[in-house]
Amino acid sequence: MIILFIQSETGYDAFQQNGDHVYRMVLERKYPGRSTSYAIIPPSIGEAVKREFPEVRENTRMFDLSNNAGFALTIGDKVFEERNVYAADSNFFRVFSCNAVAGDPLTALIKPNSVVITQAAADKLYGGNALGKLFVTEVNNAKVSYQVNAVVKNWPVNSHFHFDVLISSLSFPQLAKPDYVGFAAYTYLLLDKNSTAASLEQKFPIIIKKYVAGSIAQNFGETYEQFVREGNGYHYYLQPIKQIHLTSNLEAELSPNGSVTAVYIFAAIAIFILLLACVNFVNLSTSLSVERAKEVGIRKTFGSERKSIINQFLLESVLISLFSMAVAFALVAFFIPFFNQLSGKSISINYFFVPVHFFALLLFSIITGVIAGIYPAFVLSSFNPIMVLKGRFKSNKQGLLLRNGLVVFQFAISIILIIATITVNRQMGYMMGDKLGFNKDHVIIINNAFGLKQNTQAFKDELLKIPGVSEISKASTIPGGDGFFGVTYQPVGSKKPVTGRGIVADENYAKLLGLEVVKGRFFSKDFPSDTSSVVLNETAVVELGLKNPIGQRLSSPDLNRPGAPPLVFTVVGVVGDFHYQSLHQKITPLIFNYTKQAALANLIAVRVRSDDFQSVLKQIENNWNTYVKDQPFHYSFLDQKIAEQYLSEQTTQRLFTIFSALAIFIACIGLMGLAAFATQQRVREIGVRKVLGASVAGIITMLSVDFLKLIVWSVLLAFPVAWWCAHNWLQNFAYRIDVSWWIFALAGTLSVVIAMLTISFQAIKAAMANPVRSLRSE
Repeated sequence: MIILFIQSETGYDAFQQNGDHVYRMVLERKYPGRSTSYAIIPPSIGEAVKREFPEVRENTRMFDLSNNAGFALTIGDKVFEERNVYAADSNFFRVFSCNAVAGDPLTALIKPNSVVITQAAADKLYGGNALGKLFVTEVNNAKVSYQVNAVVKNWPVNSHFHFDVLISSLSFPQLAKPDYVGFAAYTYLLLDKNSTAASLEQKFPIIIKKYVAGSIAQNFGETYEQFVREGNGYHYYLQPIKQIHLTSNLEAELSPNGSVTAVYIFAAIAIFILLLACVNFVNLSTSLSVERAKEVGIRKTFGSERKSIINQFLLESVLISLFSMAVAFALVAFFIPFFNQLSGKSISINYFFVPVHFFALLLFSIITGVIAGIYPAFVLSSFNPIMVLKGRFKSNKQGLLLRNGLVVFQFAISIILIIATITVNRQMGYMMGDKLGFNKDHVIIINNAFGLKQNTQAFKDELLKIPGVSEISKASTIPGGDGFFGVTYQPVGSKKPVTGRGIVADENYAKLLGLEVVKGRFFSKDFPSDTSSVVLNETAVVELGLKNPIGQRLSSPDLNRPGAPPLVFTVVGVVGDFHYQSLHQKITPLIFNYTKQAALANLIAVRVRSDDFQSVLKQIENNWNTYVKDQPFHYSFLDQKIAEQYLSEQTTQRLFTIFSALAIFIACIGLMGLAAFATQQRVREIGVRKVLGASVAGIITMLSVDFLKLIVWSVLLAFPVAWWCAHNWLQNFAYRIDVSWWIFALAGTLSVVIAMLTISFQAIKAAMANPVRSLRSE
């Protein structure tokens, strides 16, 4: 199952025919004291790169039109909502591979208002045959018609992006305007087969100097060299598309990506589980050596060679491994739906029915059988037949050391997994907990608030009449969303701009989320001047250098227009820092503007006191349908939006916990086998002790002490390795828990308890055995 998971994770975008030569161009934007990397870049940069460097065969772009909120389109009298709608350049399918169902994707987007859709979208919107059909949507308050010029097969699941509808970018004239500083386009380059990404990246500073520097001078009133000296800068680089899913974690990703760390973790667990199973086989086989010793002695007495005995035991081991593989196939077939539900995958066991994969697994099973059986085979075949048949067989010192060493290894792995499991679960609890700086629970998010137009206030007033609704706020985005836009502000009279994130919100935003206003106040209807006011978070106050922020005046180069006086904003309040982005990223400056200052508020957030969400949602939807006729009602929950930021970590948490528990269980089986062997070896000693008056408790203690020593050794080996693993994994998060001492104390205690419970059965059984029977059998 782990192999299937890893194969799925590492196979993203492998279906692309040009995949080895297609790269996404991304940007690291440097700010004074920090930097942020973006999956979107200015729309004109890609074309400039293609124009300047002949090794670039194609440059194509995508623009997100649905922004995870849904894209409303009308066909006849029906309104539909599509989630994955993008504007794409006409050469999109010269870069990316597809399977055409109808029409020619290569030429489908060369005209404005032309569209390519997937088969699933065609079935949903048109009932199948979609070629030449039209749909209507609203653009800038005007109805616009689009024609379907091609239908392609559904985009594969294992891609770093997914689309249902692609609209020609020529349909939007504003996308053709030169723009070298505004982030908007997902840009892909198809390189010549003889070119490398590294050599092309070295030339990107030429693009910055030639195309970006002038825009910087115009927007910020300073040269690019001065801009860089202040700690700013642009660093463009390329990502191979086959590596995006596992290695990219940038702002504005097209979909939640996986984690190469998770792949390494699960690969390690797979190896550990297999090693633990092999160790168990060795321990259990040698534990049964007394029972098979007479067999070996008799066979040697009758002339069997050691070679044939070794071959017999190896064959037994391989047959057990092959039979185990057959059982494993049946178990995987049974559990695969449950596994897919846990991992969010669509994994199929059919991967192993490819002849090459099947024979590789068969060979893998044989090799595993040989590795597991080779030591028992040589040990069992080495018995002296005379000593065995006289009943004087006993395990040698080297065999005892090996078995003890294997148990130490098993429990060291188990302790590492216990510590890792606790760490992963605590970090996930921290990220999803109540230390985010705002209240994420009981908040419903209504998208596409633009559709309300002039009815926004009436809609809000109606919602407040619904029993259970306590607060309503209109804003451009919400924590966990992608709508925090880039802004630059500087104190009036200063020449040191600070770039951070911007949000447009109304007067209820802070109250709805439970934000802490640490200085001044939040926006209010009672202050008409708030249309030219801003509220800052604490990080913005520090980076702007405002010792007494309330009343300070700020200007923004982004909003200045040539020939017009600069716009000036007054700071009226400061809110405490809160995690408006994921905990992977440091909190950056955040500037609030009042909604009446700009029409960017595309969502409405509703706080609900009642637990009867369904009733409240139904009433909200009824009100929506009253005011909005051409867009379907679309909602989500804030706590779900927060959770979506950590899909990869949540998958890792669930699967890691399950497989770790399995590995620990396997280690316990091995310990039980060794306990059985140890008590079997000391049957005479136990009998003599009981005859001489030893108590059951004393014998149990005697048998347990030796194993306890092994666990102590396991703890000493495991702790430094576990700390190193936990510490390095936590470095993926800007905000994280500490690796506390009590985690190690708990893991050590759990390992001792698990070990004692495991061996107690054998120890009690041996301690309570009839000594007369034990001595007679000896």
